[in-house]
Amino acid sequence: MKIAANNEELAEAAFTTQSSIFDEIYANNTIVSYKRERVRSHVLRYLVPNSYILELNSGTGEDAIFFAEKGHRVHATDISIGMQQELKRKVVAKGLEDRVNNELCSYTMLSQLQNKGRFDHIFSNFAGLNCTNELGKVLDSFNNLLVSGGKVTLVILPKFCFWEFLLLFKGKFRTAFRRLFSSNGSKAHIEGTYFKCWYYNPSFIVNRLKDQFDLLSIEGLCTIVPPSYIEGFAEKHPITYRILREKENKLKSRWPWKYIGDYYIISLQKK
Repeated sequence: MKIAANNEELAEAAFTTQSSIFDEIYANNTIVSYKRERVRSHVLRYLVPNSYILELNSGTGEDAIFFAEKGHRVHATDISIGMQQELKRKVVAKGLEDRVNNELCSYTMLSQLQNKGRFDHIFSNFAGLNCTNELGKVLDSFNNLLVSGGKVTLVILPKFCFWEFLLLFKGKFRTAFRRLFSSNGSKAHIEGTYFKCWYYNPSFIVNRLKDQFDLLSIEGLCTIVPPSYIEGFAEKHPITYRILREKENKLKSRWPWKYIGDYYIISLQKK
């Protein structure tokens, strides 16, 4: 199993292959729906009316369409040709062409973005930014793309996940520690294509942006609620799921819970 030098090309191939079935795979996953609800609620707190949003790794456009239907405008970017095609198809079907436009562009090449904004908000969901070891380069491009006082919301996989650590007690040592010892990247695969992911703690983002941005908030996501890859948990254990969800919503912004989820949601504001 060989991973080629160009990780972006591999990720693009993997997600393009999955693009036609992506929505179908996750449509009936209760925890995926919970994650989207949490992320969207977080972003809506910081959006000004009629915001112009730059979305990175926009996928099939589920979030772009959601925010467009709330009255905002979205410039949706992705490196996956297949994902962009699905997004355009859905935007046309919804009649949102005046609210959502798109551009095939890597988030590591935002200096070459044809539509340079300026944007009110930069948004990236569900760990798309974990598919690069050049996150610093991506973060450095944000300042010039945002209006004064503009905001950033990113959903990132941290270096430690409480639920994965619990797998230690099942003897799954490699999975339990894969994030902590992944400085050279951790192997991931979609539709038979292998690529790498890297993990970043909130401190990396805060320290990289501290000269231009102020931290607004950090929330843990799937810290107490199980990750969505534990298939069928919410459907098989609805009462337990409801209790865990209530606990997470109370503790999501508290230490240590905001740091040890499957993801964290971080928002910052340009000075």
